[in-house]
Amino acid sequence: MNKEERLISLCQEAVRIPSMSGQEKQVAELMKHTMTSYGFDEVNIDKYGSVLGLIHGSRPGRTILMDGHIDTVDVIDRDQWTHDPFAAEIEDGKIYGRGTSDMKGSVCAMITAAAQYAEDTGKDFAGTICVSCTVHEECFEGVSSREISRNAKPDFVIIGEATTTTVKIGQRGRAEVVVETKGKSCHSSNPEKGVNAVYHMMAVIEAIRDIQVNEHPILGKGILELTDIISSPYPGASVVPSICRATFDRRTLVGEDEALILGQVEEAIEKARKKVPDLKARVFLAEGKEQCWTGETIEAKRYFPAWLIDEKDELVQKALAGLKEAGIDAPISHFSFCTNGSHFCGEAGIPCIGFGPSLESLAHVRDEYIEVEQLKKVCRGFYGILSQLTK
Repeated sequence: MNKEERLISLCQEAVRIPSMSGQEKQVAELMKHTMTSYGFDEVNIDKYGSVLGLIHGSRPGRTILMDGHIDTVDVIDRDQWTHDPFAAEIEDGKIYGRGTSDMKGSVCAMITAAAQYAEDTGKDFAGTICVSCTVHEECFEGVSSREISRNAKPDFVIIGEATTTTVKIGQRGRAEVVVETKGKSCHSSNPEKGVNAVYHMMAVIEAIRDIQVNEHPILGKGILELTDIISSPYPGASVVPSICRATFDRRTLVGEDEALILGQVEEAIEKARKKVPDLKARVFLAEGKEQCWTGETIEAKRYFPAWLIDEKDELVQKALAGLKEAGIDAPISHFSFCTNGSHFCGEAGIPCIGFGPSLESLAHVRDEYIEVEQLKKVCRGFYGILSQLTK
């Protein structure tokens, strides 16, 4: 079996293992076994269940991390797929299945490229090459990466999310903003005896809709969009609701932090209070709690910062040179969605780019697939990037 056949086979094997967030154990063990058998010098599974493999060069240098997540979203409409989501069937040059595009295919290409580069050079390169297979990205992007960052201490990071083999230099961030209004319960046959928290929320929402979000010349316009609203008690059953909560999806830009995000909404609440003097409302960031397959729990605010690096940055220029060496002409752009880069670059300030196979639009869809040629191409691209960064 040659290296390309080995790559395709590994991708199929990974896709055949269901690995929804919190259920990645089997695929993590597959990745650990694969990296060990491919000659990685160190392979460890951390407390959250992510896998980190290292290959040490014979000369001192910087640490390069290639990162991808091994969790996937669930398959809730299996009967509507034309290909079994866990069969990894190949048809018309495409591997079908959940996680092919997002993003087991890319993870397999990273492992293959790193191992092949180490073999071809006899490990005569500068620095250390790391490959991380992270968990819980789909629901908590960047949070489990904090442990990877602490252990690997990378100087550069390549995020392998779907980019159609373009180079991404940034992304908008994401925050889940929660607004809560408080009223007074009473029987709905006598509403004048209570205070309806939903009516108060309506005033707040009206004021929030007037917030002018910022715009960035590269990342585009920020977003503040209402995504859900619920009253309590629910169902009401003849009870005027005493509490109402609304959640907003806030897509942030570089330079926007928690204080700014919450401050804008607090100003809107004060504006609403002029119309509703007895308004009781507060705003805060949602917090998440996720159970890992190792038994550990991840807890954090649902705030994932934006990030951007200069296209003249050393990482970008060397990546472009490496891709050109591999025969890939890669335009520069930015992600339209959130990635683990929110931690690596947004929180930790480590230079980071995105480069990977397949289309962004193929993530989370029925009949998700990855083109075999894209898989081979991105593997060559990773190899070229490593050759430039480890000189």
